[in-house]
Amino acid sequence: MKINMKQYGMNDRFTALASMYEEEGLIAGRVISQEKDLYRIMTEQGERHAEVSGKFRYQVSAVSDFPAVGDFVMVDPGQYEGNAVIHHVLPRKSCFLRRAAGEARQEQVVAANIDTLFLCMSLNNDFNLRRLERYLSVAWDIGSIPVVVLTKADLCTDSESRLAEVSSIAMGVDVLVTTAAEQDGYAQIFPYVTEGKTAAFLGSSGVGKSTLINCLLGEKRLDTNGLRNDDKGRHTTTRRQLILLPQGGMVVDTPGMRELGMWDAGDGIGQTFSDIEELAEQCRFFDCSHTSEPGCAVRKAIEEGKLSESRFQSWIKLQAENEYAKDSESYLAAKERKFKEIAKYTKGKRKRGTV
Repeated sequence: MKINMKQYGMNDRFTALASMYEEEGLIAGRVISQEKDLYRIMTEQGERHAEVSGKFRYQVSAVSDFPAVGDFVMVDPGQYEGNAVIHHVLPRKSCFLRRAAGEARQEQVVAANIDTLFLCMSLNNDFNLRRLERYLSVAWDIGSIPVVVLTKADLCTDSESRLAEVSSIAMGVDVLVTTAAEQDGYAQIFPYVTEGKTAAFLGSSGVGKSTLINCLLGEKRLDTNGLRNDDKGRHTTTRRQLILLPQGGMVVDTPGMRELGMWDAGDGIGQTFSDIEELAEQCRFFDCSHTSEPGCAVRKAIEEGKLSESRFQSWIKLQAENEYAKDSESYLAAKERKFKEIAKYTKGKRKRGTV
């Protein structure tokens, strides 16, 4: 049976890009999971295992050039019994980059072509506004629409207060409160995942991402774990995978990330901290460091209680971390690659309401 690739997000844009390779005898597929060098892809012929060609491997210049979950790729299907061979990755419309773990400053693709990024944070002891600011900065920068999902409301005795705290830093972002204690505790998620669109869940281990996806699936397909004795989460998801939902749309389940290294998220930081950016423009000196200069609008706002010192320090920290990543050679190479330009272009069109 021929698979309808539109349900896997193969829209007019990707169809046009794929047509450029028809003369090579290649067909389009989408990466639905990855384990080291082996991929699972979905094509109109069905699900296949795939690997990159030797030429592809030789020509790539960075880790982020390799296929990632959510990518659309052009493959030589070959014999059905063997692995398909990936020859090209189609230009991404959005790309979720993070700084790879370890001291080496390299970018890592978490997922590609994401329309909506659900930023998950539990309302118990995992609650952390500074981490959420980091997530928001990344979401705004990659071209996806962020939606904050607060989980485990049944374990919080002061959810209204915490909701107000989140709303104060997530300007212009929808904030959803969910709970497993009620039958329809996750109903607010459904309208955000529609046919042909891809959503991803980002958050620390144990915040309930797998539970949310199981709710969308209508069955307990993904394993879930409770909390440890210290109220923190256990790792449940160990690999990224794209899952087709019965009602339409797709979700990417990602392993928990307590730390998310910044990677070229300058625009996202500016949007997340737009309140501080606006204050900084009112400072007397254009190069104000916001420490002790006279006429500093930022320090004045802190002194008057209109801006918290912790939020200001978070802004400073993320800016410094982002600048550090930009100094690396791999960043300079990544900046030149076309998918970043396309991601920025797509993001600009979304802001103008043309996509």
